[in-house]
Amino acid sequence: MSKRLTCWIIDDEPLALSLLESYIHDTPGLLLTGKYNNPALAMQDLVNKKVDLIFLDIQMPRVNGMELARLVPPETKIVFITAFKEYALEGYRVNAFDYLLKPVSFDEFLVTCKKAQDWFDAVTKTGPTRKNVPETDVIFVKSDQQIIPIPLKDILYIEGLRDYIKIYTVNRSRPHVILESMKNMEKMLPAHLFIRVHRSFIVQKNKIESLNRNRLMVPNREIPIGRTYKQRVLSFIGSK
Repeated sequence: MSKRLTCWIIDDEPLALSLLESYIHDTPGLLLTGKYNNPALAMQDLVNKKVDLIFLDIQMPRVNGMELARLVPPETKIVFITAFKEYALEGYRVNAFDYLLKPVSFDEFLVTCKKAQDWFDAVTKTGPTRKNVPETDVIFVKSDQQIIPIPLKDILYIEGLRDYIKIYTVNRSRPHVILESMKNMEKMLPAHLFIRVHRSFIVQKNKIESLNRNRLMVPNREIPIGRTYKQRVLSFIGSK
């Protein structure tokens, strides 16, 4: 049975706040536990209260939604509400789950909520972000507007490219390309399986084939070792 998701709405526009409140009440599986027209009050409550999903307006007086999003714990998913499509990319940079354009239609709202429910169901089932993740586990990433599972054992290496990362896996010629930061991806991956060797590269430890000075080999790719990460790599190799 799916978990019932607790939700907050943070929007300074009374009509938008009322509309989203009615949508949540009409959607099975959602429970409204907070609504705020003052983002400062929401920021205070974030210290002591937990919530699964926040519908967050971007443009608000005094506190920008992007700024508030950076204070939200990673286990809480953010859906940005905005009248401007150009904010979408910036929203993903702060790890937003999705965004909805004003005026928000109920159909679009339901689609986003279904994706969120699928995400929480998957995380509840597999626990991909917990420490010491077994090798049989998976991570879930958002690619091409859908959430897909990637078994950890299949990942060869991950390459960072500005606002995107590429996840290279076995038996797949093209990488999965997702909007995510290397910092967040490094946190998701279990340290006993993966090692960051460069500002732009994370590799699976058991996929390393050889080491030659400042480079290491994984299947079909030579990976540079960054100066900052060299001692970490040498310590790992030495321990083996």
